[in-house]
Amino acid sequence: MIYNCPNSPCNSSTKNKLVIKDGRYKRACDSRKIQRFRCKVCGKKFSRATFSFEKYQKKRRVNHRIYRMLCDRSSMRSISRELNINYKTVARKVQYLAEKSRRRQRRFLKKLEKSQVQNMQFDDLITLEHTKMKPLSVSLAVDKKRRFVLGAEVSRIPAFGHLAKKSKKKYGYRENHHERGLNRLMEKIYRTIDRDALIESDEHNTYPKIVAKYFSSQEHKRYKGGRSCVAGQGELKRQHFDPLFTLNHTCAMFRAHINRLIRKSWCSTKRVDMLQAHIDIFICFYNLDYLGGLSPT
Repeated sequence: MIYNCPNSPCNSSTKNKLVIKDGRYKRACDSRKIQRFRCKVCGKKFSRATFSFEKYQKKRRVNHRIYRMLCDRSSMRSISRELNINYKTVARKVQYLAEKSRRRQRRFLKKLEKSQVQNMQFDDLITLEHTKMKPLSVSLAVDKKRRFVLGAEVSRIPAFGHLAKKSKKKYGYRENHHERGLNRLMEKIYRTIDRDALIESDEHNTYPKIVAKYFSSQEHKRYKGGRSCVAGQGELKRQHFDPLFTLNHTCAMFRAHINRLIRKSWCSTKRVDMLQAHIDIFICFYNLDYLGGLSPT
């Protein structure tokens, strides 16, 4: 690997042999031996860790364990008890792991642009922000054939049904950011979708407008939702085959492995950004560790 001098005016590197090795040191947090370097031009000393995303980080040994536990129903407090570390340490690690997962996911989507998605399914998973009167929508898109999660975006939505009046009375007017979340999701993934791909979703009123904006040349097929397929009404009878099975199975995986999304749980989302971080971590785990990423061609 080529290492360049961190000083911006200096063009020295290991390639032109103006940056040379200058011993090693043992890193205290994980006992690894790290190579040092020295620039022969400006005299700047640096190490291999200077360019690392984990620079200045402590307790590196617990990073992978926290990553695995976050994707296996564990809450942040249970992780802190299990690993005997402070809760605030876990919170910081979640932010770090989320950013690292986003970087890995961006690289994954870049590779996916070469082997385009032929059949995409998308829908929304409903959860809550501390109380049922403050619901959240998780817009989710998956590759039907390969089961990869292309992306997920969390957005605030107003309460609906019998809780709408109670929510407005207690918490005031709540803006609907659902369309913004869908736009953020499609902006990230539209390059990975083939021009002749089939887009599948349920009959939500917002979806046709979003699909027409980003996927004008693709076919959009809409299916009746589970609630509309009730027995005793002719064409609305419950379907024996679930046309959105891949998507619904992925949503079930999310609810089973992300503790904030489990329906009957002590855990709840207090901050939307932390829910987004947790989901980003699980998407990275699901695509690259559980499914194994893209197979080499």
